Amino acid sequence: MSEIRYTGKGIGVAVLDTGIFPHVDFDGRIWAFYDFLSYRRLPYDDNGHGTHVSGIIAGSGKTSGGKYRGMAPECGIIALKVLDRYGNGNKEDVIRALSWIRSHREKYRIRVVNISVGTTCRTKGDQDLLLKGVDDLWDEGLNIVAAAGNLGPAPGSVTAPGSSKKVITVGSSDMLEGRIGVSGRGPTAECVCKPDIVAPGNRITSCIPGYPCTYGQKSGTSMSTPLISGAIACMLEKNPDLSNLEIKKRLMDSAEDLGFPQNQQGWGQFDCQRFFSL
Repeated sequence: MSEIRYTGKGIGVAVLDTGIFPHVDFDGRIWAFYDFLSYRRLPYDDNGHGTHVSGIIAGSGKTSGGKYRGMAPECGIIALKVLDRYGNGNKEDVIRALSWIRSHREKYRIRVVNISVGTTCRTKGDQDLLLKGVDDLWDEGLNIVAAAGNLGPAPGSVTAPGSSKKVITVGSSDMLEGRIGVSGRGPTAECVCKPDIVAPGNRITSCIPGYPCTYGQKSGTSMSTPLISGAIACMLEKNPDLSNLEIKKRLMDSAEDLGFPQNQQGWGQFDCQRFFSL
């Protein structure tokens, strides 16, 4: 495991993904990196997805003069590599990462867990283990934010662990219909309405690996999810005593109704200004 000495009072955000590239915009705020696949010690990202997601959460925008700044540019990133260079992984590594978070949450001040990862799971048993992992962390007070997946628009297309009834599940507000209407929708197997909220996810610009440090565009609910995770981290920096249930209530109360069914848009589209004004 690689870790960086850090000071300050920032919020730690755990990102389960393909890893992270030490982009200039992270300003040395990669507080920890753990590779569950190859056990390499130094941060790396052989796919780019995890770096892009982390940039939406925590990028300072330094390379772009502030243009491509993340939602919480002062938070720390705890990057947990659970996906390979092709973006594939298995539930066992995700569950191990969730256990790692439980053991290290206080050390790295982890309050938010971003999971821009989704699976349909081959069996109900596989899904139950994954859902139990995120549900247990939610019950311990962490804000678990998961993608709705890109298997829509058919009903029941939300992927696990976004299908958990407890976690905050995020769909893409600009990928709900038409040719790019791939945002996963409910109901879940337990007849729970999902997603909980939607946010922009189409052609989002954020950090990508490589020298010189630069940016690229990606699309999907994976890009919508860190926008919510970053907003939660920013809110917790201002109001550290808020519980995950209170955060969830604020998201619900501030969402803008887009006029779609609840199993398509959840409470509605994330409204940043309203969220922070509550």
